[in-house]
Amino acid sequence: MTVAANELKPILVFDSGIGGLTVLREARVLMPERGFIYVADDAGFPYGGWEEPALKERIIDLFAKLLAQYNPEICIIACNTAFTLVGADLRAAFPQMTFVGTVPAIKPAAERTRSGLVSVLATPGTVKRAYTRDLIQSFATQCHVRLVGSENLARLAEAYIRGDVVSDEAVLSEIDQCFVEKDGRRTDIVVLACTHYPFMANIFRRLAPWPVDWLDPAEAIARRARSLVPQAVDAVHPDNFDFAMFTSGAPDFPTRRLMQGFGLRA
Repeated sequence: MTVAANELKPILVFDSGIGGLTVLREARVLMPERGFIYVADDAGFPYGGWEEPALKERIIDLFAKLLAQYNPEICIIACNTAFTLVGADLRAAFPQMTFVGTVPAIKPAAERTRSGLVSVLATPGTVKRAYTRDLIQSFATQCHVRLVGSENLARLAEAYIRGDVVSDEAVLSEIDQCFVEKDGRRTDIVVLACTHYPFMANIFRRLAPWPVDWLDPAEAIARRARSLVPQAVDAVHPDNFDFAMFTSGAPDFPTRRLMQGFGLRA
């Protein structure tokens, strides 16, 4: 399916904070003709501490406003915690909209592992979600999967992305439970089940007690989105989109500078 250039709608990318920029980066490579709207629910960040009913209500209310205001082509939910909780509710509430979700990459991890020892590094909300357990039951029953719910890593990643210094000790205390030795085998894959975490992958590699594959799902999410977005005929990249919206209404200077680095005005 193709559309005329003057009919192009923007792609909306949603996250609790700025970790979803990992997904935005990949999506822009695959859809250069599209404009993007990045929505960071920084007023609600982090999602891990929310009670589920209240968080569901918040996200659905936000999308009612966002869809009415921007009428995007599709919405990418670049947040494991949000999508595993409210993805089905969003699709039910807004059946006319296409939602591309982010879920822990347990299936590809189970397919790639050689040792059979896989860890899923996530927020506490994603770890406790039935959705995550169902993925393990569906795709990884032959593996030993350790779920590691980090209380602080998303906050550390937000600070690191903005240019703050984070200590090795603080990071290591959040990831050390990912490394399992069992019957002469070792964990060989760690699923990064929060879109914030890939920004810190180089730190993870340096601190890891042995080499592992840090599995980042951003490219796969972008490929899925590309497959659902109509190709444009003679498209020129629009100049009226490519901005970031923060629910707090007040991004600080480092955040605004970061957005500019990703080609977005805040």
